[in-house]
Amino acid sequence: MKNIDAMLAKLYGEKDVIVQKERYEKAEKAFAELFGETENLMIFSASGRTEVGGNHTDHNRGKVLAAAVGLDVIAFVVPTNDGIITVKSEGFPQDIVDTADLSVQENDKNTSAALIRGVADGLKKDGFEIGGFKAYTTSNVLKGSGISSSAAFEVLIGTILSHIYNDGKVSAVKIAQIAQYAENIHFGKPSGLMDQMASSVGGFIEIDFADTENPIIDAISYDFAASGHSLCIVDTKGNHADLTPEYAAIPVEMKAVAKFFGKNELRDITSEQLWENIAEVRKTCGDRAVSRAMHFFDENDRVDREASALRSGDLNEFLREVTASGNSSFKYLQNIFATVDSREQGVVLGLYTAERILNGRGACRVHGGGFAGTIQAFVPNDLLDTFVSEMEHLFGKGSCYNLYIRPLGGTRVM
Repeated sequence: MKNIDAMLAKLYGEKDVIVQKERYEKAEKAFAELFGETENLMIFSASGRTEVGGNHTDHNRGKVLAAAVGLDVIAFVVPTNDGIITVKSEGFPQDIVDTADLSVQENDKNTSAALIRGVADGLKKDGFEIGGFKAYTTSNVLKGSGISSSAAFEVLIGTILSHIYNDGKVSAVKIAQIAQYAENIHFGKPSGLMDQMASSVGGFIEIDFADTENPIIDAISYDFAASGHSLCIVDTKGNHADLTPEYAAIPVEMKAVAKFFGKNELRDITSEQLWENIAEVRKTCGDRAVSRAMHFFDENDRVDREASALRSGDLNEFLREVTASGNSSFKYLQNIFATVDSREQGVVLGLYTAERILNGRGACRVHGGGFAGTIQAFVPNDLLDTFVSEMEHLFGKGSCYNLYIRPLGGTRVM
């Protein structure tokens, strides 16, 4: 673990180097106790992500603004020559996947084994080499947090296989696409591509998914730490169980509007076309589908304005657009609480509390998929202590995270 400090500072920020070094040393010890070997040991990391703009646009080939964060999944790894992938994640049962059989296993859907198998399958289908390894992983990306623990895990597996068997030559974009394939086909969740792309590429990025095979990725150079604000993610402790139908309904309804015009995704039509045919679309697709389509078109335009504001250093304009994005998600996308359980509305209460504290300053919005989970807030530093205290009073100790934006996505640490 010598000479790792500079890399840890890049991944987590200077103030967290000591804490992360202890975390890595603990994980290395756990690996040795589990597998009894440390020769040829490699260390990998894949970040969680924060969605800054573009709520539920990627699955219809829209635009997003996202960033990799300092919450991540790390893995201590040794290669094997038996074609068996063995992964022990802290707090979870061990997964064993034989790369000789990469077919979709119905019994493994919604499991981490399905993600491992899916990433290996995707790499092999795209002509890359795969093989076995043993890994111990530990994560501080909370499941259901909106920071996307599943995408980080998928990107981690892809990054490991890229470095061990392909000299690290599988691009970050390709790893993200393969990770999405694993989640869609093997895991069984119809996710978009933003989570995987942000986790794999790193930094602040604007992504245009008009061509999903060749997405346009633009890095944004903006020192948010010098803005006088902090980026906070608040875990409202919502229950994500049985919410897959709620998430899945959003792309289905948006695509239903596109299909009315003979297209597959909303990116292939215009808002003007929708308005010109609004009466018939309402009859065919329903009002919620139309409302969600309207959100898509407006959100795409907002992403451009948010990115432009950051590039020009106009923080106030950026915050205004973030607020508008949050309002649109609440009113038109309607992903703030699940219709199957209207009693649980932690995201609503979180947003109310955030607005009360911010009192017209900063910005807040739903974060990630919605329905349960997290909110995002851009908090003036002079309000940060109050914000954290009030949120933890509402949702419990440790529910409010002050995030570090890291420049690297999926990477080999040592």
